[in-house]
Amino acid sequence: MEGGGGGEEGMIESREDSKDLQQQSKALDKLTDHVEDRQLDSTRVQEAMASISAAKEADLNAMRLREKELAAVKINAAEVDIIAIELELDKKVAERTLREHKGDAVAAIRYLLR
Repeated sequence: MEGGGGGEEGMIESREDSKDLQQQSKALDKLTDHVEDRQLDSTRVQEAMASISAAKEADLNAMRLREKELAAVKINAAEVDIIAIELELDKKVAERTLREHKGDAVAAIRYLLR
């Protein structure tokens, strides 16, 4: 009987070992899944940062181009002074507004009075 009893204990132990191995395997899978998720998240973050950087660069280039266009507009210094004095504005604001309206003093004043 001891031989038969020993066989049953061996089967119980092997079942327990098998359960332990399954649990360990599941724990390892969870760990590797977590690491893979982190790597995917890292990739997503890098892609998002690259996209943000590209968008920022595009915005800066557009702003530089706009500034060049405005600087090329011919304006009358006397009109800048009149707008600044009459509307009690800083000369830089008056000049910028006049340039944005392509040197048209009437359109600039109308814009400023809105």
